Amino acid sequence: MSPEAFAHVSNLVIPTATVIYALAMMSHALEWAMGRAVTATAAAEQPAEVLVASSAAGTQDVAVPAAAGATAAGSSAGSSAGEGGSARAEAASRIGLMLTWLAFVLHLVGVVTRGLAAERVPWGNMYEFSITASLAVAAVYLLFVHRYKLQWLGLGVTLVVAAVLGLATLALYTPAGPLVPALHSYWLVIHVSAAAISGGAFTIGGLVSILYLVKARAERRVLAGGTMSPSLKRLPSAEAMDGTAYKVLAFAFPLWTFGVLVAGPIWAEYAWGRYWGWDPKEVWSLVTWVVYAAYLHARATAGWRGRRAATIAIVGWFVFIFNFVGVNLLVSGLHSYAGV
Repeated sequence: MSPEAFAHVSNLVIPTATVIYALAMMSHALEWAMGRAVTATAAAEQPAEVLVASSAAGTQDVAVPAAAGATAAGSSAGSSAGEGGSARAEAASRIGLMLTWLAFVLHLVGVVTRGLAAERVPWGNMYEFSITASLAVAAVYLLFVHRYKLQWLGLGVTLVVAAVLGLATLALYTPAGPLVPALHSYWLVIHVSAAAISGGAFTIGGLVSILYLVKARAERRVLAGGTMSPSLKRLPSAEAMDGTAYKVLAFAFPLWTFGVLVAGPIWAEYAWGRYWGWDPKEVWSLVTWVVYAAYLHARATAGWRGRRAATIAIVGWFVFIFNFVGVNLLVSGLHSYAGV
């Protein structure tokens, strides 16, 4: 196939993947909506509530009712019998996951054919990095979905990926072309791939941390004598989500450190003759690193868990998003040579 044919395939497949991600998102939204339907038997039961050990920050959480099958370690949110969800909600969850896999395969084909069309790695401009970074988000989710039982995160992941792909297709598209001279280096592969994979993990960690805050608040309300919505009962315990966020971010941080703070300066010396120049992209990449370093340091030394750790993780995610979107679109610097 010619480069033009590969470009045509990529331009066809990426929007198709976007639509399928959107369908997966709607399926997961339907799953959450159906999860609110509690059977009369489950609604009539008033089981004793199980206290979950508090975090070192001093907060106590309550797991979902024992009859709902939740445990302190966090049971699978996909168990309809255990957590009061209906069989239809389970079916919607499975359909959403299958659609996500289908969209991911098409997404991967779109990224690969974009590279074949440009006859280089497809990371030369904002459009290409957007489709690659969103692919990394989906890949990290699908990699951990079964190991850490992350089906409950499907709605957030598909929403983010569909939004990024939609924005890339409608506003950031750039025809495939050659790289500018500064990008002709094998460090491009090392630097950008590490940044994309760690960025995908930062996104997963940020989404988990947001849901942690929602679930922890619901558990505190139950502890005070209130009730928890059936949809939130489908989530693992707040303690389990706190642990999941830590594992994902601990995986991402070394990648970001190597890819951005080691490979990046080496590439900068090759391209511009200096290792560090306080370019806006370099500064915000360092700020991102500092926030996540503070997150891991606070957990390891001060024993921060729960709400305070989740807040730092969310701040880190927003800093990363600004570094990815805001700096590229709003601030001029050496990293702007590739345009959008």
